[in-house]
Amino acid sequence: MNTNGKTSSDPALRNIDALLPDLTELYKDIHSHPELSMQETRTAGIAATRLKAAGFEVTSGVGKTGVVGLLRNGDGPTVMLRADMDALPVQEATGLPYASTAIATDEDGNTVPVSHMCGHDMHVTWLAGATKLLAEARTSWRGTLMAVFQPAEETGEGAKAMIDDGLFKRFPKPDVILGQHVMVGPAGTVAGRAGAITSAADSLQIKLFGRGAHGSMPQASIDPVVMAASIVLRLQTIVSREVAATESAVLTVGVLQAGTKENVIPDDAIIKLNVRTFDAGVRSRVLAAIERVVNAEATASGAPRKPEITSIDYYPLNVNNQEATQRVVEAFREHFGTARVRPTGPAPASEDFGSFGAEWHVPSVFWFVGGTDPDVYAKARDANKLNELPVNHSPKFAPVLNPTLKTGVESLVVAARAWMLE
Repeated sequence: MNTNGKTSSDPALRNIDALLPDLTELYKDIHSHPELSMQETRTAGIAATRLKAAGFEVTSGVGKTGVVGLLRNGDGPTVMLRADMDALPVQEATGLPYASTAIATDEDGNTVPVSHMCGHDMHVTWLAGATKLLAEARTSWRGTLMAVFQPAEETGEGAKAMIDDGLFKRFPKPDVILGQHVMVGPAGTVAGRAGAITSAADSLQIKLFGRGAHGSMPQASIDPVVMAASIVLRLQTIVSREVAATESAVLTVGVLQAGTKENVIPDDAIIKLNVRTFDAGVRSRVLAAIERVVNAEATASGAPRKPEITSIDYYPLNVNNQEATQRVVEAFREHFGTARVRPTGPAPASEDFGSFGAEWHVPSVFWFVGGTDPDVYAKARDANKLNELPVNHSPKFAPVLNPTLKTGVESLVVAARAWMLE
């Protein structure tokens, strides 16, 4: 139903209500069987099977576990729809009857809990539903529909892996690339903006070198713990003192590791940090400042070796094309009504979705779909407690199924149809 209480006139959406029970079971199944990045073999198999059943030409194993489906339907534009498939090494605490109890081995050989605490299970379900509906309504549109189920978004390697595996050479170049993400927000709404929509992200590891000694004889040491503590504190001044109030950056130290015993000063320490930025110039300045601060503090401590600064992963700035975004927004407003289509600022979260459009030189549009119970969201907003709602990556993140599931399928279909009308 649209906001006017009328059944959608779009033939691709006429059967959506009949499809929802199947999609609900699909979502619960994927949620209960999460897979870590680059291990998404079961999820990829489900995606491939669904695409084949809908009549798509299917290529599996793109970028290791990625799946690409093509539905060629005469002359017309090529529209790419993308969903990511991987889960997180997080112990789920939602209490849902279909909650994950999965355990897996990560790339470092560690045994970890696994759960879909970022909503990629919802993304897979949305795309499975949208492709089925569009395939059933193929007499109403012309062109090529390209469905991409991408691995390893959480580690920032999935989009690149697919590109490196010949995505641009093996498949037709799209006229537009479309994607979406479930986020905290009233379920039933969609939100987006032209320009930067998600931030660039840099994760770094810093190894500091000192000289170990007995805890009772610190004079014989060069203490990497004190060195690390000084660096952590000084790093915070980069954003507060070197980034203008009109600019934006986030710098978070998430890991500080040193030593094994309280009376032993260790030889080295590890810092891992994450930086989020929305401007290439700000990013360059912040990264340069990190290197300057780390090296200077090490020198001040008398470190015997220069610190090792290593990039762990990188997500590019995700920028929505102005004209393509306007077309999507107009289609959303016509279908959902203006009250359910909301503007949003750029999100500090990061996504490798932007790599497809930026490297293929194709306009792309990425938007958010609300996944929070509307009443719960409204009460939290009125009580000024929105920051207490479980967000993506929280062990309690659990999008409400209705109407999140339906809205996400609708938004993919409506956005694609903005290019693929007969």
